[in-house]
Amino acid sequence: MERLALPATLLTVALGVLIMAQFIAIPLSSGEARENLATALTPTESFVPEDEGADGLAGIEQLDARSGLVDYNALDWQIIGLMEDPQMVGLAVAVVENGETVFARGYGETLVDTGEPVTIDTVFRWASLSKGVAATMVAMLAGDGAIDMNAPLSRYVPSMRLPGAAQLQATVRDMLSHRLGIERHGHDMRLERDEDPYVLRGALAGYPYACPPGTCHRYQNVGFDGASELVEGVTGQSYEAATRERLLAPLGMTSVTMSRRGLWESASWARSHNRSREEVPVVLPYYRIPAAGGVNGSIRDMARWIEAQLGEAPDVLPRAILATVQTPVVRTEREDRRNRRYAGRIGNTYYALGWRVYDYAGHRVIAHRGAVRGYRAMIMFDPVRRSGVAILSNSDSGRPFTIPMAVFDQLYGLPEADWIEGSGAPGGAATPGPAIPGGPPMIEGRRRPGDIHSSESGR
Repeated sequence: MERLALPATLLTVALGVLIMAQFIAIPLSSGEARENLATALTPTESFVPEDEGADGLAGIEQLDARSGLVDYNALDWQIIGLMEDPQMVGLAVAVVENGETVFARGYGETLVDTGEPVTIDTVFRWASLSKGVAATMVAMLAGDGAIDMNAPLSRYVPSMRLPGAAQLQATVRDMLSHRLGIERHGHDMRLERDEDPYVLRGALAGYPYACPPGTCHRYQNVGFDGASELVEGVTGQSYEAATRERLLAPLGMTSVTMSRRGLWESASWARSHNRSREEVPVVLPYYRIPAAGGVNGSIRDMARWIEAQLGEAPDVLPRAILATVQTPVVRTEREDRRNRRYAGRIGNTYYALGWRVYDYAGHRVIAHRGAVRGYRAMIMFDPVRRSGVAILSNSDSGRPFTIPMAVFDQLYGLPEADWIEGSGAPGGAATPGPAIPGGPPMIEGRRRPGDIHSSESGR
């Protein structure tokens, strides 16, 4: 019996091993595997699948391109703190370094108190950041030889009428740099009363005169949107279709639309809110001038747009096109005053074609702000450093405009100024900026009803 005990024991062990092997070989579902793996990792080792990534970030955040100059953990926490501001609802932020997107995040909600998160694919209104898209599209047509940037507007924008028949002298370049010779924001209020923008461009003939065309800067929306009429006349397509075919689709900017319906039909879209965090209707009028304020898109596509403007898509946007739209054209002293809270950083401002150009502590950056009721947007990039920042938000707060400042201060090695948390100025002394209305008018920076036109020089 003792001689039989050992073989029996060995047989039992062998069977046990075979049975256990079968259990070990049973594959876990992907969810079970991740859950089991996550329990074995510390919080700093959290599992991120290569093919997915947190918030769909795989393939967009190129961590190897980070310069090491920006503390992204601190930036993330600062933005989280910013979102505690009672005026904030949702926000998306992207940072590009060395020509690649290195940081992209969504914060808050698409609609207050719903828990629906903002992601990098949530669509916002870009407001006046639309102007850079329009100017680039027109410059591409000029690069094809289809138009002449120095030709009179009367050749391409038949609806345009200016005081003294100046449409016969004002050029396409003048239109894209806000040098039409009339006072600021020509007929914006009538646009907001749902009047036809083509009719309003004709009515600019009776708008207050500021200077001879081409000699001073006065910001326009209705006048600037002559760009959409130009594109449609030259291409025979709608402005949206032509821009998508020639510019947006080749860049992979698939979320971009140019209508309120397009916004509403996006899989994830940010609702508009006032400063009391109350949802307000998405206003229609500025969709009727798409070149000036009609673009919708995600922060993912905004990051692609920065990369393209930095020269990372030369097959679509050759450097000659970028030089055309980014070269300073006209001084903008009024913009210097708007940026007085950033004294010591931003100064000597110009307007190019659809873009602003700033001296940022000795560095040349390209930038633009955008605002339409319930949304704020900003883009800033340095073509030499191949770096940039963009923000999109769905409230009337201007505080997110400080985020690019915080990033560029670090990129340039400038002293800490606590832009995001304190909205301060270098040295900790905040300089009060101009009040930004949360109600009418629909866009920021325009005179409010009853105000008198400013006659200061924009040269």
